[in-house]
Amino acid sequence: MSIAENIAAIRAQMDAAALAAGRDPKSVLLCAATKMNDAEAVREAIRCGVDCCGENRVQELVAKLADDAYRGRPVHFIGHLQTNKVKQVVGKVDLIQSVDSLRLLQAIQKEAARQNICQNILLEVNIGQEENKTGFTAGEVWEVLEEIAHFPNIAVNGLMAIPPICRIPGGNDKFFQEMYNLAVDITAKKGDNVSMEILSMGMSGDFADAIRCGSTMIRVGTAIFGARQY
Repeated sequence: MSIAENIAAIRAQMDAAALAAGRDPKSVLLCAATKMNDAEAVREAIRCGVDCCGENRVQELVAKLADDAYRGRPVHFIGHLQTNKVKQVVGKVDLIQSVDSLRLLQAIQKEAARQNICQNILLEVNIGQEENKTGFTAGEVWEVLEEIAHFPNIAVNGLMAIPPICRIPGGNDKFFQEMYNLAVDITAKKGDNVSMEILSMGMSGDFADAIRCGSTMIRVGTAIFGARQY
């Protein structure tokens, strides 16, 4: 199937999942995970109506920005970001979804202040508490939010999570629901420079489950572009 056909099929599944949960389908955004796809594939995905693009690797982001591949859509950074590469990302993307440590927060704040901008971010939550994954625990998220006023050049727009791999339909609903509940609890606190407008969870294999549990943004790569050739 073509990129256009894949995106149409994904949109239909997104709409069905949202309606089944009593939600407006327009409340869920489709982020195309563009890792290892060239600029023309990205442009095609944009032409076919994705809401934003998400890049995993700094070197790919830099190259595609130089090629103007993301024209017409916001670009997000969704991969693990090393502190020594922050200068290549801050101010270049609309949103950094994968802020996974206090050290990274500090580096982003420093660079954003240098540029005199406010960088939008999401806090990445290691909701499955997996040792091989980065991210804050749910408890650590609260600790970070207590300190966020000390980061005036950062705005927290929500949360992001990558639950454990599960091939059983509904198998990650527990984690998705925990993420949703955490976002609701944070919203009730009404912290400075903090909003929970974005709950980024759900990928090619489980995005319908994530939407039913409250996701407002799904990150889809393989289902749009096909299997990556490593």
